Amino acid sequence: MSFSVFALVLVAAAVHAGWNALIKGAGDKMLSTGLVTVMAAGLAAGGLPFLPLPETALWPYILGSTLLQILYYALVAGAYRRADFSQAYPLMRGTAPLIVALVAHFGLGQPLPGWAWAGVGLLCGGIIATAGGRRGGPGTGMALLNAFVIAGYTLVDGMAVRRTGSPLAYTLWIFLLTGVALGTWTLARYRRRAVDYARRHWALGLSGGAGTLIAYGIAVWAMGQAPIALVAALRETSIVFAAGLAVLLFGERLPRARWLALGAILGGVAVLRLT
Repeated sequence: MSFSVFALVLVAAAVHAGWNALIKGAGDKMLSTGLVTVMAAGLAAGGLPFLPLPETALWPYILGSTLLQILYYALVAGAYRRADFSQAYPLMRGTAPLIVALVAHFGLGQPLPGWAWAGVGLLCGGIIATAGGRRGGPGTGMALLNAFVIAGYTLVDGMAVRRTGSPLAYTLWIFLLTGVALGTWTLARYRRRAVDYARRHWALGLSGGAGTLIAYGIAVWAMGQAPIALVAALRETSIVFAAGLAVLLFGERLPRARWLALGAILGGVAVLRLT
């Protein structure tokens, strides 16, 4: 992986943590998430007329990734209702890159050298360790199921981006379709409340929508330049940036075990850079 790709994936991780921090600081998490997806869809719709239509062979990938991302949002909501965020999030985001690495290695003909496996294992192990080693609750199974969904749309996008000359158009179509679907569901469920919330918090939605578009767009592009497994692992360093924002913006205190886990993540990043 070249230094430019490596650096841009880390930038994407930081941006991802930033827009999630916006959601964390918002009043209504569900409506804020819906607003971000709708704003991202609006931004995507504004850019698509200037880009070529994706090749016919790409549409199954676009629709597949869209369906998986809608399922991802549904499982996120279910997991967070049944388990703490600090437990469910690391399980989802730390397990998914390991699944991606295994499938890419054995199924897609993208084998990783030994040092790369060590880096991926150290990084993902550190992410999972941030969950604190607590017993699995009713939301744990849902979080682990969502890890397979995350791995699914990552692999779909990684395969698709190698078949297109316009990764940006591919990404924007996914955001447009996902935003339309989730926006329709949000309006059907919350109606006037959703409209009023959007009117009062449009700036938050616009910032978050731009952030998620930038972060995911970089990741999709990077998977066309470097092994899918390495990009999938590196982008989950967003949890390190999220921890920093939690301390700086929300005054949260991190226990010593969490700092050690973050150190393991950074160690994994260093190993991946050296491979």
